[in-house]
Order: sequence, then structure tokens, then C-alpha cells
Amino acid sequence: MSRIERALETAEETRAIEFGRGVLDRTGAMFRELFGTRPVLVVADENVFAQAGERVVASLRAAGVPAAAEPMVFPGTPTLYAGYENVTIVRDRLAELPDAVVCAIASGSLNDIAKLASGELGRPYMNVCTAASVDGYSAFGASIAIDGFKITRSCPAPVGLIADLDIVEKAPQRLTSTGYGDLSEKVPAGADWILADELGVEPIDPVSWSLVQDSAWEALEQPEAIGASEPQAVAALMESLLLSGLGMQANKSSRPASGAGHQFSHLWEMEGHGLDWEPPLSHGFKVGVGAVASCAIWEAALAFDLETLDVDRVLAQAPSPEQVEAEVRAAIPATFADESVAASQAKQLRGDALAQRLALIQQRWPAIVERVRPQLVSPTRMMELLRLAGAPHHPSQIGIGMDRFRATHQAARMIRPRYTIFDVLADLGVYQGVVDDLFGPTGFWGRHP
Repeated sequence: MSRIERALETAEETRAIEFGRGVLDRTGAMFRELFGTRPVLVVADENVFAQAGERVVASLRAAGVPAAAEPMVFPGTPTLYAGYENVTIVRDRLAELPDAVVCAIASGSLNDIAKLASGELGRPYMNVCTAASVDGYSAFGASIAIDGFKITRSCPAPVGLIADLDIVEKAPQRLTSTGYGDLSEKVPAGADWILADELGVEPIDPVSWSLVQDSAWEALEQPEAIGASEPQAVAALMESLLLSGLGMQANKSSRPASGAGHQFSHLWEMEGHGLDWEPPLSHGFKVGVGAVASCAIWEAALAFDLETLDVDRVLAQAPSPEQVEAEVRAAIPATFADESVAASQAKQLRGDALAQRLALIQQRWPAIVERVRPQLVSPTRMMELLRLAGAPHHPSQIGIGMDRFRATHQAARMIRPRYTIFDVLADLGVYQGVVDDLFGPTGFWGRHP
């Protein structure tokens, strides 16, 4: 039994995944097995429809699947954005077709659009994967922006997935490299979850942990092969991304695969950075830079000696609710400041609660360090892995200047309630000092301007 087959035994929503070569022609048979005689609405864009659309439609027809309507094909340029306005377009069209089920031919954005559109109507859906670019294929939820605020919106995972390696390997190299960038953050994200587990904030679910972490390094250790789109390496990357999505599905949360590094990307996406590029700056390229940043923060944190922590000073200097709100509104664009204030307030402790948290951090810090060290790599090593895979590894490569990058270190920790390395350092009252040191002349970013 393959790892994907074993993982499907834990999935509550995804019932079938065809992963391998030549499986595209199984699309119709899978649809029929999963949905019976319900009609299909094929959704794609011009690029992927040219790549796989005719074979998908032919497979559905050969299996006797009735077409609810002509395929819904978005323009190939400009690249489709995962905004709620596009969810509305697909949802409204699907609502006109009673009992129809979407079969999307898609990678990141369009897969999320079809997923949320189907979920809002209580309809199942399936997807034909076209690139090893994201781990969201098999995940619960869809990363969609509403009025610029991008978060994971709740909706079921696909009932079925087709991942034909003959198709995936032909995807543009930038899509494969962006998948590597997305996968890279599983490393510091795992450290963030260990931290939350040790402090009793969010216990690790062993099944979800295993699905995400056990296969990640098989792909991450092949950066040059992935950068060259070598078939075996792309297959390993695609498998790991699918397993990561199944880990999120099992946990009904992105926590197994997303930590502080993703918050850099989410902030830049919410600010609209790179949306006017063609193609737009990808999620995985931003995540990879965030992974380097997260590894650098962790490297600084692991050097701390918490036995000398002045708890009274930390308690006295803890910001008030009014100060937290003022800091957030000064750092975050007004369009999503209210949500960010709420997220920051939700994890801000004071008084006895903070004193208890500080005592627990001091008590558990040796165990945290022991568990986290083998999970992490240095920021220098993460930079090198991304470079070899053909993915951006420095903020300048994605159009982020160092002043803005430094500001992102402050703002990114404010947009999510998830407890990460950002928050333990904020609890300890040292986060600002860590950022200052990282950007100082001898700090990591000071040495990599």
C-alpha cells in the first residue's frame, strides 16, 4: 500500500486519489465512481485546458458522465487571482446547474476558487492537478482573499484528485519551484508546532504531523533535481505536497503545514504585493523567503538563556490592550486592521496569565530546544536549498526592500492568532530586540543585505 493510500484511510472527505503516470484518463471513471450519474461542470483556464482539457472531457464522456454545460474556461492571461469575486463567478454558474459537480483542471488559485464555490453550495467536487505547485489540493479549506484580507476559508476538501505525473512534470519550471518554496516552510512550521505543543497551546496530532513531516525531506533534499524538473524529484515533491494537504485535512486546520513563515507571505498577499506582476508573484515564492526569515528568528531564539529572564520587568512592560491596538493599526493597512487587532488581542497575555506563561516557557525551554534543533536548518542552509531549486531565497528577489522586510517582521506576527516563534518572543518581551539584532551589522540580514 502506498503512502497516499494509507493517508486516505485517515481522510474524512477525500475518498480517492489517482497518483502516477497515465492516470489522467482515469478522470471519467473516478467521477462516475464518486458521483454516479450526476452531471459535470468542467472548470479550467485557457492554459491548463490546452494542456489537459480535451483528454479530461473525453474521459468524462467515455465514462458516460453527462455534461451539465460547456466547460467554464477562464482567460489564460492575466493569471487568475484567488479573490472572492472569482469564487462568486463559479458559484453562481454552478448554482444554475442543479445537482452538477465541478471537475476542476487547476493548480493553486483555481483549485481554491472551485473548492470554496462548491463548498458554499454544499456540493462535492474533484480536481485534476496540473503542477507540483501547492499543498492545498488535498487540504481542508481554501486560501481566498475578501476585500484584501486573505485567510483560509472553511470548506471541504475534494472528494477526488487526479495527479498525473506526465502532466505535472510538463508544468512551467516556476510552478515546480514555487511548490518547493511552499514545502520549505514545513521545516520551521514544524518547529512552531513543537513550541505550541510544549506550551500546551496546540497539541501535536501525530497523524497530521506524520503526513506533513515524514515525506518533506525526501523532496527538500533534492533541490538541484527539482530545479531541473527531473521526473523522480518532481514526483517526490508532488507526493509530499499531496500528503501535506491530507495532513491539514485530517487536522481541519492549516497548522500542520503553516507557521510564522507563512505569515510573511500572507501579509504580502494581503498588501497586494506582486498581484500586478504577470504572472503574479506566487504564494510559494513568498513562503520560501518567509521560511528563511523564520529560520533566522529561530536561530536567534535558540541561543537564549532563559534562566536570567527578568520576569518582573517583562510583566511591567507588557503592552496594554490600547497599546496593542495602536501598534497594530500603525503597522497594518486599514483594510484589514480590525481583523488583525482581534487576532493580536486574542493571543496577548497580561498579569497572572502572562506570569504563568513565562514560568512555563522557562520550565519547558530546554525540552523545546532539544526537540526543535533536529527539526530546523540554519537560515543559510535554507537559502541555499531554495537557490538550488530555482526559488527566491532573498526578499530582494521578490521585490521587497530591506526596510519593508524589516517592517514585515513586525506586522506579520499581528495578522493571525496562531502561536508561533513570533509570539513566544513577544511574550518574553524580546521580539523587538531580536529583529533589531537580525538587521544589525552582525545579524543574519545585516550580513545578507
